[in-house]
Amino acid sequence: MRTADKPILLVEDDQVDVMTVIRALGEIRVTNPIVNRENGEEALKYLRDPGSERPCIILLDLNMPIMNGIEFLQIVKQDENLKRIPVVVLTTSEEQQDKIRSFDLGVAGYMAKPVDYRQFVEVMRTLDAYWTISEVPQ
Repeated sequence: MRTADKPILLVEDDQVDVMTVIRALGEIRVTNPIVNRENGEEALKYLRDPGSERPCIILLDLNMPIMNGIEFLQIVKQDENLKRIPVVVLTTSEEQQDKIRSFDLGVAGYMAKPVDYRQFVEVMRTLDAYWTISEVPQ
């Protein structure tokens, strides 16, 4: 995902999933720092903090306490300073309505978290390959 090794913002409340993402990204040699926030409210605080480095991508779970992923997307995609940060939903949700709502709100991608770790590594590898070659506005 590289983009000059800017951080990846991982918005995920499940610590097992956080460790899985970090492990998978490490395995495919993604060197970007990972910033984890456990819900949309915490992620917004991070994004709006002038001392925080802007992430190159946001990996977003939908099912979280306090502020879920859809609520987070509604706010981020209406914010002139944040709306161009690519957001990829990484979720266990198979709800068609979640997919529709996510794309209506401008996500760059929607990926179901595979239960199998090897498959998850391949999802991360594909994501990394795509974002490494994508031209993203700064």
